[in-house]
Amino acid sequence: MATTSGGDGVGLSPHAGALGAFAEALDAAHTGDVALVRALAEVGRSALRVAHVGGVRGMASDMELRSVAAEAAGLAGRSDRRLQHDIDHAMTIVDDYPAAFAAWETRRITRDHVEVIVKAGMVVPAEVRPAFEEAAIAVCERDIAVRVREPLRALAERMHPREFTDRHRDAAASRCVRVLPGADGMSDLIATLPTVIVAGMLDRLTQMGQSVKDARAAGVDAAAAGAGAGAAFGHGAGAAFGDAAATKRPEEPDARTMDQLRADALADLVLGGAPVVDPTYGTDAPGPLGAIRARVQVVVTANTLTGTDHGPAEAVGTGLIDADTARELAGQTTSWDRLFIDPITRTPVETDTYRPTASMRRLLQARDQHCRFPGCRRAAIRCEIDHTIDYALGGHTHIYNLAHLCQRHHSMKQFTNWNVRQLGGGVLEWTSPGGRIYREDTPFPAVCFTPGIPSTAPPGAHPEPPPHAPPASQPPF
Repeated sequence: MATTSGGDGVGLSPHAGALGAFAEALDAAHTGDVALVRALAEVGRSALRVAHVGGVRGMASDMELRSVAAEAAGLAGRSDRRLQHDIDHAMTIVDDYPAAFAAWETRRITRDHVEVIVKAGMVVPAEVRPAFEEAAIAVCERDIAVRVREPLRALAERMHPREFTDRHRDAAASRCVRVLPGADGMSDLIATLPTVIVAGMLDRLTQMGQSVKDARAAGVDAAAAGAGAGAAFGHGAGAAFGDAAATKRPEEPDARTMDQLRADALADLVLGGAPVVDPTYGTDAPGPLGAIRARVQVVVTANTLTGTDHGPAEAVGTGLIDADTARELAGQTTSWDRLFIDPITRTPVETDTYRPTASMRRLLQARDQHCRFPGCRRAAIRCEIDHTIDYALGGHTHIYNLAHLCQRHHSMKQFTNWNVRQLGGGVLEWTSPGGRIYREDTPFPAVCFTPGIPSTAPPGAHPEPPPHAPPASQPPF
């Protein structure tokens, strides 16, 4: 251990200057973090105070929080959903765990300790929380955050007045599935389910993978064993993997690892399987749910599609996909539309009815790709088409008076003081209640895959072509 001596500096660590600067930076970061959490909590309280004027509750509170979170997100240059989560979390720390917040502010514990306390305390009811908080702070003062997680979890379980069985019944109501986009054309599919279900799923996938390995060792083709990834993709649902059994030649050996086999089997089961019992049909016989096929909106350039280059395509709302997968999809599906847009004139497409035509919907999906609120990336196929100027107020069903908005931001436009106008060319300009202006541009791809829409034309009639499609004699690209 380095030691220090008298005031002449002899014996000081050669890193003293760097460590001193680091300590000063830690002090500044601590002060800033505390101030930021307090400020975020106050933003949330301000929204609630405004929404509760006159005794208003419910939807008004949520809309006011959405609105103020959106404006704060503009200041921070972040997603408004993430900013609202940070506001909620800050209010939880400051209002629900005041002792832990005070201990952090006075540096008795760290921010990491606070996060561990809040996470462990999620299972503790409000009436027990103060006692849990004081006991948790005492534990945190004795060790670093990573070492107190399990002790605090055990402490919360001991202090909870309800039986574990009753709490699990409530927790099961929060089961969900979500996607986290990753790098290199990959994403994480996360399912939050009861532990026994998850354990059973993993066991079944492992057994399937082991069966394929056993069949492989016995000289049986893995695809014939029924666990080759891509079987469901033949139904127009998904993508192709470079090492998947569906894309390998019969003479090529199946060298997939157990992890790959489990992942491929899971993909097949989700994309091509059916529920054991279909509640829409009432029995365990094949029903409507088993007939549903996955739908993915893919945006790809003409050059990538034809093989001129190998740039990535985009699975809208999820992430990038490789060129081989995009071309594989184009070759397998029978329900894709080629959209050709004049890059110079951007000729308007309009209808006199309230609802846009099928061709307009396809065009808007290609143009918008996602929700058009600044920072939101909810896929267009999961959004609603909004009239920027309300149809009831004279707004036309015109390609430049329409834009995709997710339910969250569609409601916020309708019920708060956020305003939007279209500047032309698909560019939207949003004005916050505080007067700040945000411009939302969007690229206009040349080619887009969209879900097939059954024709409603009578027999013998020619179906409506996509807008700006080239004449039949003109080459497609």
